[in-house]
Amino acid sequence: MPSRLPAARAALGARAVCLGVAVLAALPAGASAQPVSAAETLLFETDHLALMKVPATLVYEFRKQSNVEPAFTDKVELDVSRDKGQVHAVLRFLSGERRRALPEADDAHGNPVLLGFLEHDIAEMKRLTGGSVTYFRKRIRMALADGAQVTPQRITWQGKTIEAQAIRIQPYLDDPLHARFEKYVRKTYTFVLSDGVPGGIYQVSTSLANAGQPAPGTVVARTAAPGTPASAAAKPGAAKPGAPVPGIAPGTAPGNAPGAATAGTATSGASASGKAVPGAAVSAAAPDKAQPGATIPEARPTIDETLTLVKVAVPRR
Repeated sequence: MPSRLPAARAALGARAVCLGVAVLAALPAGASAQPVSAAETLLFETDHLALMKVPATLVYEFRKQSNVEPAFTDKVELDVSRDKGQVHAVLRFLSGERRRALPEADDAHGNPVLLGFLEHDIAEMKRLTGGSVTYFRKRIRMALADGAQVTPQRITWQGKTIEAQAIRIQPYLDDPLHARFEKYVRKTYTFVLSDGVPGGIYQVSTSLANAGQPAPGTVVARTAAPGTPASAAAKPGAAKPGAPVPGIAPGTAPGNAPGAATAGTATSGASASGKAVPGAAVSAAAPDKAQPGATIPEARPTIDETLTLVKVAVPRR
């Protein structure tokens, strides 16, 4: 692939400034020597709005599920029109107190919903961790340039099955500084795109699948079932072969899956008196049962946010 990065990134930077975002701005030294990745091409070098029948309003459902904050469902709307050969886009990202103010875009090419979602996510990471927006932008940018997985996928749109492509990144997994944001190191970003849907962007999601992961400093006993070879035991943090990355489609919150243990509920292997049966895994003690001087691990957050295209509507007048 020829090196088109300087011109491509410069054009992208101009679009980002128009939208009030800079996800791919301020590239590190030496980045111009690298070609544009397949993920960057699909996300930022594709004219998602070129084939749209306008005027039209793209309506997306935004859904948040969490074990640390209230869940909610909201909407995102993108008005698209054309005047004198140029595409004009107006993005309304969420509503009420959650609404993010974003400027209108003239001569739009990429779908503003993508950058709107990323800026929302970066602002949330800053709020939750106290980290720098520059740091989060850099990690996302580097992951899209170097570590993205692009795979074919089928989606259902208006009752039809169509071909799409899914892009997945984990920006914080291999970061040398991830200890500062240990609870968020497993966060996965997924982008699902298709020429078969208006606006090109079918779904954007993030998934913080910490359910079942031990809190920092916790030692967890991993005992194979009787008769299970030692080689078959899963390694800590290892993904099952072929397992889908969480967050592709809205669903049950990771911490609320059927059969999930609830804090304070006795589990198999514990007697009514609270004494553990030899060989059984022991859960963290309840606060009123903790031994003197014992430290109760802080729960890891599980947070899923998903933006999905649901319909095309007549624009407001």
